[in-house]
Parts: sequence; structure tokens; C-alpha cells
Amino acid sequence: MSILRTPAGRRSVALVAGGVVALVALSGCASDPAAEKPAAGEWELTAQTPEASGDIDSYSWVSYAEPYSLDYAYAFDYADNQVLANVCESLLRLEPDYSLSPGLAESYEQTSPTTWVYTIRDGVTFHDGTPLTAADAVASMSRHLDPAVGSSWYSVYQNVASIEQTGDLEVTVTTTIPDSQFNQGMGGSAGVIESAATLAEKGADYGNSTGLVNCTGPFELTEWKSGESVTLTRFDDYWDEDLAAKSGEVKFVFMGDATARVNALKSGDVDGGWMLPVDGIAQLQQTSGDVYFGLNTAVSSLIVSNLDGPLGDVRVRQALLMALDRDGILEAAAKGFGEVTSALTTESVWGAASDATREEAFSGLDDYAYDVEAAKQLVEEAGATGQKIVIKTAPLGNDFAVISQATVAAAQSIGLEAEIETVTPSAYTALFSDPSAREGVDLFYTVWYLSSPDPLEMYGVLRTGEFSNYGEWSNPEFDAIANEAVGIFDPDERAKKSAELQHIANEELPWLPLFNGPTTLYLGERITGVAPSVNYLYYPWAATIGAR
Repeated sequence: MSILRTPAGRRSVALVAGGVVALVALSGCASDPAAEKPAAGEWELTAQTPEASGDIDSYSWVSYAEPYSLDYAYAFDYADNQVLANVCESLLRLEPDYSLSPGLAESYEQTSPTTWVYTIRDGVTFHDGTPLTAADAVASMSRHLDPAVGSSWYSVYQNVASIEQTGDLEVTVTTTIPDSQFNQGMGGSAGVIESAATLAEKGADYGNSTGLVNCTGPFELTEWKSGESVTLTRFDDYWDEDLAAKSGEVKFVFMGDATARVNALKSGDVDGGWMLPVDGIAQLQQTSGDVYFGLNTAVSSLIVSNLDGPLGDVRVRQALLMALDRDGILEAAAKGFGEVTSALTTESVWGAASDATREEAFSGLDDYAYDVEAAKQLVEEAGATGQKIVIKTAPLGNDFAVISQATVAAAQSIGLEAEIETVTPSAYTALFSDPSAREGVDLFYTVWYLSSPDPLEMYGVLRTGEFSNYGEWSNPEFDAIANEAVGIFDPDERAKKSAELQHIANEELPWLPLFNGPTTLYLGERITGVAPSVNYLYYPWAATIGAR
């Protein structure tokens, strides 16, 4: 999420730009390989890059950071999941258009309001050659319920009463209440299946650079050089012929410096990368490779993490948003790649809603137009003039610097005192997992993406007592609607409730939405064949890339 996000139950860090309106309608469109290269700064949405002409021996990929962990229970951010998605697979598969299809579960059925039955795909083998069984699924899923594990994805399982093997290839999940969100989460890390034997054997080393992982994806994790790179090797016994890897090897190279990443892509030292530094996009558009923009589900926002201070008054939150020149911020932080938003979701996760419901969700929202004088008056009415707020940031990218500085300037312009506290990237990540790290912090920045095709994932996070409700905001009406929505299985009826939640969040501003933008992708002159969609966090995208 910018680079920091945290899960809908325990997230960690979210990076760069967010969701884009009307992407769902583009899901069937492919880019024209013969189209002229855009002028510097121009961009358009693309659903699919040109297909690969054939296989390739290997290619390299640049990542802004080393994975925190490749244990699926903790993989909750871009650096982790962009690698893990090619190695480990989930019960369901999250497609580029953000729809769900069968994955390691060849079929699934809701047999009662509180029961989901998954039929495990026969004939699938782990990378060590052992067969996938229902017992592996039970062991993998049950870890999310184990307090000793402390899964980042516990929120998906919070209503689960039992996970049982009910046949040779059958798993039955029973929930304590009707829970529409459980199955939605099975397309992400919460639905990953690992070998039960490997989990038992590796113990605390599972998922780190020593223990690695043993899954069923089109690539094996064969080497992890801590601080340098991760190497994946094609798994020749992969079960899905349509997604058999076109490359014999993929090497992920870690480069924390944004300029270094751009230079490596420009020179061809690395072949491709996600989440392009916005300052380098215009340069990359003029190379022999190609820059693509695609579907995203993320919104760049300021999380209000202290409601005991001046931001505890909704008028001060509204005033601060009104004092932020979000159009200017979008231009400075993201070079205009995106659009200002007043919602915490993007239209890309409303695909199951009717047109009328989607319109209701996004219409009538207060856009908090830039108006410093009106904002200053609100602060005075709240009696907050002269009070101080603290914005925490880290040297993680241009957007962090721009947004923290703009927020201080906006706060000061309306009579508040404000200061920036800069911490290390690892300390910033702790804001999303450690309440003590948020003590004395009023605001911090996130680019928060959704891992399922349902806006309720976002608004469920803001219920009273939720792990990722970082400011401990509470609204009984909001909680009641959200809890009711969880039990609604008709997608449009549930979306109507989410629309109500979106309007309450727009009025109360527990988080301050800034802007959203597309997923960004660079492919060098050697490679092609991937969908530029944020689903790359959970879908084996690297397998589709081959020779140009």
C-alpha cells in the first residue's frame, strides 16, 4: 500500500498507486502491439500486453524491497506476494479482472449459510513430488487460527468454527455466522495451500531464506540470497498446462533506491518490474521497452491513528482534507498518474454490483474541495487552533516525502501546529502491526490495496475493534451495517450495504482519501505476455511472460 499497507486483519505495508475507474469494462481488451509509443507523460489503461512469441531461458525482475517473509501467513505486502504468487497457489484463483475462478479447489459449494465445501484438485503435486491432499489443505488453513502463528490473514478466518477433512479430496469449513467474505478471501494468501509435511519439518524456518517453501505453483523457490535476490526455477510437473512457465528461470533483484531501479530498467540490466518510480516513468516510456498501466484496487490515504488529539473532532479531519491541495499532491507525488478521490475504494472492486448500486456508492460523496479559509473556520469552531499533530513518514519514495510535507503545510495553513517524524522503513512498517509504534502519531500514509473483489473488505477493516482500525474509530451505525453486510450473499444486495458504508466513511473520515492510480509495469525489449493488473500479488503472472 505507497509502500505500506496492512491486511484486512493484520496488514503490513502497502506501496504505490491505486485503483482505476472502469477497469472492469476493459478486462477483455488487449493492447495493440503496433501502437506508437506514447509521448513522455502520456498513459492509458491496458488489460493485456502482447502475447509471448515463445519460451525464454530466463529473465530478471526488480523489486523495491526484499520480501519480509515467504510464509503465506505473513506475506502481506507487494515485495512478498509478487514472488509468492508464482510459487504457492490458493484454493481459488484471482483473475486479472479481479474475478475468482477455481484454483487448487477444482470446485466449491456453499451447502448452508455457514458451510463451505471445497473439492481439492486431483493429480496436483508439490515441488518435492508429493501429492496434494485434503490433509494439506486442512493443515495450511488451520495455521491462520493458531495464535502462536499470528497470521496476518486472521481476519479472513475470524468467524471460522472448524476446518475438517470430510473426504479424500474434500475440505469442509464451518463458520459461526453466515460469512460472505470467507470464500472471497480464498483467492489470496489466506487460501494458500502448503505441504503439511513441509510445515512440520521446517518449523520456525518455514518461509525464510533458510527454510524456503514447498508449494504447487509453476515455479519452485530454489534460492534466496538474503539482501540480494530470489531465484525461481520452472516446475516441469506443474498441473495447469495453460499456465506452464514460459521461462526456465526468473531472478528477482532487490533494489531499494528508486533511481537505481529506473537505471537498471533503462540499461537492460533487469528485464522488468512492477510499481515503477513515478519520477522515472517518462524516461522509461522512451526506451526500447514498454510502460503499461492497468487495473488497481489501491487508494493512497492518510490514516488517522490518534482520535484523542485534535483529529478526534470530525470537523478537524474535514478541515485538513479541505486544506490539502490534492490535485497538486497528485501531480507532485504521482506525476499525475491517477485521479483525486473521496472514496476509500476504487470502482475495480465493485464489479459484482449493479450499475445503479455502483453509481449510488460513488455519487453524492463530499469531495472536500480545496478551501483553506473554510477549513480554518472549521478548526476554530472545533476549538483546535494551535493544537499539534504529528505525521510519521519514512524515506520510502517520492510520494512519502511530498505527502508528509504537504500535510504539514496544510495543517499549518488552518491554524494547527504540525511536525514530521521520519523513521526507518522497518519502523514505518511497524505502524501497521504494533500499536505501541503508533503512540503519539496522528497520521501516517498508506497505499491500501484490496485482496478480494469486494468493497466490504475495505469497510470491514473500519469496524470497532478490528486489528487494522488503527485510530480505533468507532461508529455504531457503521458497525451494524457492516455486520449485516457480512451475512448477505447476494453480491448486489451486499454492495448496497457497502455503498452505505462508503458514504459514512466519506462523512466521518477515519482515513483521509487522497488519490488512486493505475498499476504500473515495465517490460524490457526481451519479454512480454502479462496482464498489468494488481492481481499479480496472487496470480502466477511470471509464468505467462516469455520471449517478445
